[in-house]
Amino acid sequence: MTTGLEAAGIAPTLSVGEVARRSGVAVSTLHFYETKGLISSSRSEGNQRRYAREVLRRVAFIRVAQRVGIGLAEIATALAALPPKAAPSRADWTRLSADWRGELDERIAQLKKLRDTLDDCIGCGCLSIDRCRLRNPYDRLGDEGPGPQRLLVKRR
Repeated sequence: MTTGLEAAGIAPTLSVGEVARRSGVAVSTLHFYETKGLISSSRSEGNQRRYAREVLRRVAFIRVAQRVGIGLAEIATALAALPPKAAPSRADWTRLSADWRGELDERIAQLKKLRDTLDDCIGCGCLSIDRCRLRNPYDRLGDEGPGPQRLLVKRR
């Protein structure tokens, strides 16, 4: 049976090299994604990997999620909620990205605070000895917990 793609002279599957070229991801990265269960392939009669065209959108989804700091475990969980052979749709991305919004907002707040106070104290006083008595008299920050208290964004 001929698919619409085949009728148009377009192969329904792509080689690993074609996916790498089209997605901008190294072949080794595609193999890694496959071992992690993020994408899948079939094998040709010559035992070569063949990817359905939908894999391009899945790879794009993975790359965008990674770019904003989402870990592979979270990406795998998100992709597991999708049909395994389907490309994520705009609605899928909207739903999944909404789940990550709070975490991303927290990261943005933490990065802004770090950027704005980077040349000042790291929060425990050890880089601002000359100002410690003014900013952290009697080590009040030590009572708030361990680590760089001035720079930590409090979790909700």
